[in-house]
Amino acid sequence: MTTLTVTARGQVTFRKEVLQHLGIKPGEKIELDLLPDGRAELKAIQQKGSLRNLAGFLKGKTNGKVLTIEEIDAAIADANAAAGAGRT
Repeated sequence: MTTLTVTARGQVTFRKEVLQHLGIKPGEKIELDLLPDGRAELKAIQQKGSLRNLAGFLKGKTNGKVLTIEEIDAAIADANAAAGAGRT
C-alpha cells in the first residue's frame, strides 16, 4: 500500500510507481469516482486518437504507389481496426 500526503492546499502528488501502475504518462488525465462508503476509485482516462497520430501512418506501406481515395479509406479502416477503434 502506498501512503500519500495531502498538502495545506488540499493537493496530493502521486508517486511515479503509482502512475506507472495505472499506465498514466505526463500530460494525461485521471478520473476519480467517489464511492458511497467513503472510498474512491482512481483510473486512467483512455486517450482517444488524434489527427496528429495519423500523420505518416502510411509511410513505407505504399512502395511509392499513389493511392486512390478508396485505397486510403481502406487503409484507415484497417489501421482503426488494428488499433481497436470503435470499442465501447
